[in-house]
Amino acid sequence: MATNLEPPSIKKDSEFNEFTDDQLRVSIVLPVYNEAKVIEKNLVKIMDYVEKFFKDYQIIVAEDGSSDGTDLIVKRLVECNPKIVHVHSDKRRGKGWALKRAFKIAKGKKVIFMDADLASSLEQLPLMFRMIEEGFALAVGSRAIRGSKAKRLPLRKLASEIYNLLVRLLFMDGIHDHQCGFKAFNRDLALSILDEIKDNGFFFDTELIIRMRRRGYSIVEVPIKWEEQADRESKFRLVRDGIKILMNLFKLRINLWIS
Repeated sequence: MATNLEPPSIKKDSEFNEFTDDQLRVSIVLPVYNEAKVIEKNLVKIMDYVEKFFKDYQIIVAEDGSSDGTDLIVKRLVECNPKIVHVHSDKRRGKGWALKRAFKIAKGKKVIFMDADLASSLEQLPLMFRMIEEGFALAVGSRAIRGSKAKRLPLRKLASEIYNLLVRLLFMDGIHDHQCGFKAFNRDLALSILDEIKDNGFFFDTELIIRMRRRGYSIVEVPIKWEEQADRESKFRLVRDGIKILMNLFKLRINLWIS
């Protein structure tokens, strides 16, 4: 069931429980493909914001075979800032593949992943972290529950509503926004099912939620502010990628029925 939340009073890093020296507070993962135009300025925005709350953090750029020079920009930034980790693939393998690889090397007990274009407002990042701190296994940023504010193209909004309704009918998971690229989770719990997730593409988000729900892990939806970037070409192709996601959705449903 979706839960609407009021933002809690956000604590500074020093007020959180202490962690061991080899365990960071949080790892922030950015799946990236051909983001040369925005990656540097958005990494600076993320670091400036995160450092208001945490001193022990890392940002993992899961760069998936970019061909526009994104990898070179990130390599340069890594040389200047040890908190940035660059995970590079020589060829494009998919968002899910890049995220799985990054999660396995993340040092934070809690992991937050978000799209590199920052369509999701950073204002909700501390709240997402807080939900995991309070015991939820997975916090899902939602553009579809009360309290959220989302600016989207009408066709994409309609397609998303139909898709999410279909997922709820097939899996009865109660989630209203499976595909929003803004989620936080307890790393240890997520790693316990990571190898079960078969999809290496855009369906990864939905499969993560479904498999964690089937394990009985607690999931909460958090209303977010989200704005589609008008000057940015989406990596998600509504028809081509939408058909792939639907095929994977029905395939997963059948596999879980017979397993």
